[in-house]
Amino acid sequence: MAAVGSGGSTAAAGPGVVSAGALEPGTASAAHRRLKYISLAVLVVQNASLILSIRYARTLPGDRFFATTAVVMAEVLKGLTCLLLLFAQKRGNVKHLALFLHDAVLVQYVDTLKLAVPSLIYTLQNNLQYVAISNLPAATFQVTYQLKILTTALFSVLMLNRSLSRLQWASLLLLFTGVAIVQAQQAGGGGPRPLDQNPGAGLAAVVASCLSSGFAGVYFEKILKGSSGSVWLRNLQLGLFGTALGLVGLWWAEGTAVARRGFFFGYTPAVWGVVLNQAFGGLLVAVVVKYADNILKGFATSLSIVLSTVASIRLFGFHVDPLFALGAGLVIGAVYLYSLPRGAAKAIASTSASTSTSGPCTHQQPPGQPPPPKLSSHRGDLSTEPFLPKSVLVK
Repeated sequence: MAAVGSGGSTAAAGPGVVSAGALEPGTASAAHRRLKYISLAVLVVQNASLILSIRYARTLPGDRFFATTAVVMAEVLKGLTCLLLLFAQKRGNVKHLALFLHDAVLVQYVDTLKLAVPSLIYTLQNNLQYVAISNLPAATFQVTYQLKILTTALFSVLMLNRSLSRLQWASLLLLFTGVAIVQAQQAGGGGPRPLDQNPGAGLAAVVASCLSSGFAGVYFEKILKGSSGSVWLRNLQLGLFGTALGLVGLWWAEGTAVARRGFFFGYTPAVWGVVLNQAFGGLLVAVVVKYADNILKGFATSLSIVLSTVASIRLFGFHVDPLFALGAGLVIGAVYLYSLPRGAAKAIASTSASTSTSGPCTHQQPPGQPPPPKLSSHRGDLSTEPFLPKSVLVK
């Protein structure tokens, strides 16, 4: 699969995607716009539906399923799906697939073991999400969970020596302020609250989830930079570790209860919907996300916050007061500002400076000299990772 670009280019489209050069300009432009709209819809639906479906399944009356079993099942289904995709890539040849997996997983065991740490963190993160969503309204969780942008940025600065623009630092401050306002509204008792809901535990879980998400994403990039391997192979390896570590977590946290009541205790169609969404949602986004630039990803995140809020009002009786609206608005604005590509801002500043010094005349390049390099809008993974699920972060 082609690496995710932040400039919205489809030049690196994978097999089966018609090259824009083979189409008429009008047709190529229309097709690209359709793909961007499809990508936007998929990103918005996946971002909002997972949170809403978990909240719905965890608040249904009756027997409550074990969250640790849902995490394990999602990892199993994700790993099996990636295995089938690799099998299809090998044209259904079992021998070629076995040799490929033996070399990629066992012979190159160092690369495989590198995935154990991020897989452990992602498994912890998935379990923490269930705790957070069980104790916070879906809209409040969706807003607060955007702190993962802040943690990813800080870990990128500390571990990868990346630099942030002033606009991005300002957007992170705005993001933190918005989340603080939303949490102040939650602490003040905005709307009715179920008796078994603990906002303090929910806040602690979502903060821990954001910290683990930021660290895992940056650590993942650091250890795998320059390594080979398709996105499906890496997700298969993550699935293997995730399943094993998830079973260990299940045994440690709920082993006795699961042994007494059964692995699938409390499973309903709604719970299976959560498991399928968690397993396949990220893989689906991995397919379409290459058609979306950073601004579109940020816009999708903002839309998912609005969608989660509206759905929470209808489904869960969530009450939106002015304090929540202010905090959510600040977060949405911060997400959009952070997603603006740095290269575009530099290009605008450079154009303005050139116009002010040279007037309306067109700048002529001296003969015999190569043209100056064009500014790229691609900023690497720093501005991309916070908007993507973990299955997209494998380059």
